[in-house]
Amino acid sequence: MAPLRLMITGANGFVGRKVTEAVRGHEGLELVDFIDDATGASPDIAEASAVERAVLVANPDRVLHLAAIAAPRQAQADASRAWAVNFSGTLNLAQALIKHRPDARLVWSGSSEAYGASFNRGPLPLSETSALEPANVYGATKAAADIALGQLGRSGALDTVVLRPFNHTGAGQAADYVVPAFAAQIAAIEKGEQEPVLKVGNLDALRDFLDVEDVVALYIAALLAEGPVGGEAYNVSTGQPVRIGDLLEGLLSAARVKISVETDPARYAPNAVPVASGNPDKARERFGWASKIPIQTTLKSVLEGLRAL
Repeated sequence: MAPLRLMITGANGFVGRKVTEAVRGHEGLELVDFIDDATGASPDIAEASAVERAVLVANPDRVLHLAAIAAPRQAQADASRAWAVNFSGTLNLAQALIKHRPDARLVWSGSSEAYGASFNRGPLPLSETSALEPANVYGATKAAADIALGQLGRSGALDTVVLRPFNHTGAGQAADYVVPAFAAQIAAIEKGEQEPVLKVGNLDALRDFLDVEDVVALYIAALLAEGPVGGEAYNVSTGQPVRIGDLLEGLLSAARVKISVETDPARYAPNAVPVASGNPDKARERFGWASKIPIQTTLKSVLEGLRAL
């Protein structure tokens, strides 16, 4: 049987690179480029005509949609662009597939941020039936696309898989995110580029953390699953939240020099959501997936990657 033609949007991002590495040489999947033949480059996902041209050229059997404004602060700073990319761009892709490859499957990377205030209503960990009550621009754009793709899947217009990843990290993630932000300071201190004081914000929040490789494994499982899947939503989570301060302690335990910790008022903000955690049972039952990589292994890989820079 010929491998399924897989098109990835956002292939050059943190997770996109990891998926590309994992899929290369996979006997069931063949990578095809997401390229607008009018420009010879990846299209702006917010430009519907460019997305349609790219879908026509790629002619995919499966699409993994990762392209997004992924940092909440970036989305907050430019809400119009966040809506154009995260919501309108997702609809552009779905409509192009419905028009030209209605038999394809779209696997979409949403976000646990779509739950927002639901985390404060409990009980935790949240199931996929919990209300979407986003508390920021990023979460709102993801919640809107989540609802739209779910409806398309349930109506039979397009086979969609709605994934809601919780916090995930690994080597190569930008320092805009908490674990590499800590690790980058440790690496700089070890190299003598920063005084041996690590500046931090609020360490009290508890978050559901995964290794990016575990997340990639679920994406691939969703792409290959016997279908149709039909718009169902799935948490990508562990159900076991970890305190941010404990993640920091895990990194400090691997440091090669003695480092003190200092709260930086400029980085400190109260936690609107003290605990965020998702129930992964549905993904386990449908795809046979579970997170496997211990968090300490993940922390060490992030630190080693930054030491190598």
